[in-house]
Amino acid sequence: YMGGISTPTDQGQYTALKMAQISETKVKLFDKWSYEDIKTKDLSLRDYSSVNQRDKFKQYLPHTAGRFNVKRFRKSQCPIVERLVNSMMMHGRNSGKKMKAVRIVQHTFEIIHLMTGKNPIQVLVDAVQLGGPREDSTRVGTAGTVRRQAVDVSPLRRVNVAVSMMCQGARQQAFRSIKTISECLADEIINTAKESSNSYAIKKKDEVERIAMSNRQLMG
Repeated sequence: YMGGISTPTDQGQYTALKMAQISETKVKLFDKWSYEDIKTKDLSLRDYSSVNQRDKFKQYLPHTAGRFNVKRFRKSQCPIVERLVNSMMMHGRNSGKKMKAVRIVQHTFEIIHLMTGKNPIQVLVDAVQLGGPREDSTRVGTAGTVRRQAVDVSPLRRVNVAVSMMCQGARQQAFRSIKTISECLADEIINTAKESSNSYAIKKKDEVERIAMSNRQLMG
């Protein structure tokens, strides 16, 4: 007899009930931001911006300790907020400081909500959709003659570049500045989601696409 549960069948029912209660509770990022109603408008990026497509993408803390680098393309299964956190751990002195990066992203999300009034996860998803270039240039030709050929960018690379550029822009803006890294990252994500030319990621995207367009016309 343990705590009012007498027989094995009672224990089984109790466990099943507890499991049902746990599954009913909605997972919220930082116990605050809901994953419900987050929409990825760009169909091509739906499989690569892992937000709420599966239950395992929803997390209380963007720190799964998943080994997403073991196999090629496995990082597409890494939740998008955790990818942002991982991207913040750049430049040698910040390597491995994941809890620091998690805290930066947590503050960033609070600022985004204050400034926009929207769910910060949705703002991030919108920014990732708009921040990556859709067309790029590649080098074609043998050692002697090298020319640049315009090519389409794969959906996974668009997500990779968008996250990377947003973090890079925030890092540059915060360096030797009175603004904190959280404020700079919030500004960058909001500007990218609005497709504002103040965003570092949007500037880079436009530049890459403009070069690709000129290379396409040369080829045509």
